[in-house]
Amino acid sequence: MKEREDSMERTQLGKTGLRVTKLGFGAMEIRGPRVWNGRPVTDSESEKILNAVLDCGINFIDTAYDYGRSEELIGRFISHRRHEYILATKCGCTLVDHGDHDETPHVWTRENLLHNIDTSLSRMKTDYIDLLQLHGPTVQQTEEGSLVEVLKEIQATGKVRWIGISTYLPHITSYIESGNYDTFQIPYSALEREHENLISTAGEEGAGIIIRGGVGRGEPGAGLGQADRWSAWEKAGFDELLEEGESRTGFLLRYTLTHPQVSTTIVGTKNPDHLAENVRYAQKGVLSDQIYAEAKSRLDSVGCLPVV
Repeated sequence: MKEREDSMERTQLGKTGLRVTKLGFGAMEIRGPRVWNGRPVTDSESEKILNAVLDCGINFIDTAYDYGRSEELIGRFISHRRHEYILATKCGCTLVDHGDHDETPHVWTRENLLHNIDTSLSRMKTDYIDLLQLHGPTVQQTEEGSLVEVLKEIQATGKVRWIGISTYLPHITSYIESGNYDTFQIPYSALEREHENLISTAGEEGAGIIIRGGVGRGEPGAGLGQADRWSAWEKAGFDELLEEGESRTGFLLRYTLTHPQVSTTIVGTKNPDHLAENVRYAQKGVLSDQIYAEAKSRLDSVGCLPVV
């Protein structure tokens, strides 16, 4: 994989040996309007943002079978640059045409996972996926479908290098204890601290940690974040912690990246200006020990706490 002198900070993704940029790209934002009320996105916009992601040095791209057109657009516009990025997708998904939109029920069977991987490879015009993740099953679904065994079956074919899971409480504790997964994708930010200690547990046991929601979808008005989620910011008086000229979203990104066990956080956008802003804040680095401790103390005082 091409390395650049000016590349962004990289870290190892757990025991996989993959070196990922601390700032990754979440390709859900180019899914289009048919899935989960996505925003319209033109082919030109998709081509521009995907190439901009690679041009700025980001080397980790995360998508999913059920992210609308996302996989197709990745294949169409950057498959010729495949050596420049580590590619993660998710399985267990379906896309079902409901006329004016697509539904995305999960089907936890061997047949569907095998269909998912072959379709994803075809869409993204590649012969391997670096990381294949189960997309949010319950522990019961995982056990009943023998899903880990299916992932390992796919891995044995060479179509997938590493296996992981996108998950959350209450299921994540059992998945960490199982030792079956190379990576965990987990929702987390200063405004969503429920998994903070579990991230530490999983990372300390050698798993790679991929964070989603690391900027709370952006400040309401400037991004897509919701006011109720961002209310903790006001309660904690976080504006007092900002550096001169620092945006709220920028601070939130740096807070997420400061967690010592975070390998990468995937931030999605279709706007090259927002991408450039995210890159700029990621390159500023982690928060100082003093500011990080103060931020945690303020969040604790307003009841924004880890669950366990």
